[in-house]
Amino acid sequence: MKASAVFAAALLVFSALAAQEARPVRDDVGFCWDPAGMRRLVDYLRDREKDHFEPEGLVAAVAPHDDYLLAGRVDYPLFEILRAKEVVVFGVTHGTVRREIGDPHGVLIFDEFKAWPGLTGPVAASGLREALKKGLDRSDYRVSDKAHALEHSIEAQVPWLQYFNPGVEITPVMVTGMPFEKMEEIAARVAEVIAAEMKARGLVAGRDIFFLISADGNHYGQDFDNSPFGEGEAAWRAARALDQRLIRDYLTGVMDQGKVEGLTKELWGRTFLDYRNTYWCGKYSVPFGLLAVQKILALAENRKVSGSLFRYSDSYSEGALPLTKTGMGLTAPFSLRHWVSWFSIGYYRE
Repeated sequence: MKASAVFAAALLVFSALAAQEARPVRDDVGFCWDPAGMRRLVDYLRDREKDHFEPEGLVAAVAPHDDYLLAGRVDYPLFEILRAKEVVVFGVTHGTVRREIGDPHGVLIFDEFKAWPGLTGPVAASGLREALKKGLDRSDYRVSDKAHALEHSIEAQVPWLQYFNPGVEITPVMVTGMPFEKMEEIAARVAEVIAAEMKARGLVAGRDIFFLISADGNHYGQDFDNSPFGEGEAAWRAARALDQRLIRDYLTGVMDQGKVEGLTKELWGRTFLDYRNTYWCGKYSVPFGLLAVQKILALAENRKVSGSLFRYSDSYSEGALPLTKTGMGLTAPFSLRHWVSWFSIGYYRE
C-alpha cells in the first residue's frame, strides 16, 4: 500500500475515533454556541428581569428546550442561579429520534461521548454516567451515541449551564416511553446508584449535584394536529389554562408519588403511548425525572422536595426576542396555528 493510501486510511480511523470523543452540535440555529451572542442574550434578559428566585435549597428543576429567542425569558431566571458542578439531565426522546433508532420503550438511553459541545469549549461527561451503567440492570438502559446525537432536548441545556458555570459536567439521560410502574422501578434503581455515589463522594444536592428535567409544554395548533379547544384566541386561552392547572395540581407544592402518577393520568391516554389532554413533549421526562429526584432526596437526605413555578409562557405570547447578530435564529413559526408552551419550575428540599 502506498504511503499516501496508508495516511488516508489512518486519517479515516482517526476521524472515526475523534467523532466518538465529542458529540456534534445538533441545532446550530435555535441554540447559542457563540460566547458573545450568549452574553448579549443574558444581558438583555438580565436588564429586564424583575423577579428574584431563591437559590438556597434548590436541588432540581424543569426547563424548556426550545429556541432561545423564544423561550429565553422562561429559561433565564432558573439558570442564572444554578452553580452545581455536576448536573444530571433527564431529556426527552422525541418522535423523530425514536423512529431513527427503532422506537424503544421502557428504557433509558445513555451515550459514550466523552464531552458535549459548549460555548467556550467541551463540557465533560460526568463519571456518574458510567456508575449508572454499572449499577443499573442491563435491561434498564440502552447505549446509543446515535440517539444522543440526534436528540436536542439535552443539548439545549448545555450552553445555559456552561455560561453560568464554566466547569460544569453533565450526565445525559434520555427517557423513553414506559408505563408508570416501569418508571417507578427504574427510577428507584437510578436513585439507589446516585444516592450511593453522593454519599461516597460527599456530594450535597443543589450545592454539588443538580437534577435538571428537559421539557416543553403543549404543542398546539393545526401544524401539530392538536386543536382540542378549536382555533383562535379563545382556544389559546383554554389550552393555557389547562397547562396552568396541571402545573398547579401536580408539579408544585410538596411532591409525592401520587402527584406524579396523577400527572401521567392527565397526560396519557388509554396507554402510556397515547396523548390525552395536552401535547407535552415532556410527558415521560417530567414524571420519570420527578420520581427519580424524590427517591434520590429520600435516600440521600431523608428529605422531600417542593415545587415552585418560576415562569410559564408560550411562543404566541412571547414572540421572538428582538435581538440580532447573536448567531441564533428561529427553527419554527409562532402563531395561533402553531404555538408551544414552556415552564420553568424549581424544586427545593423541604
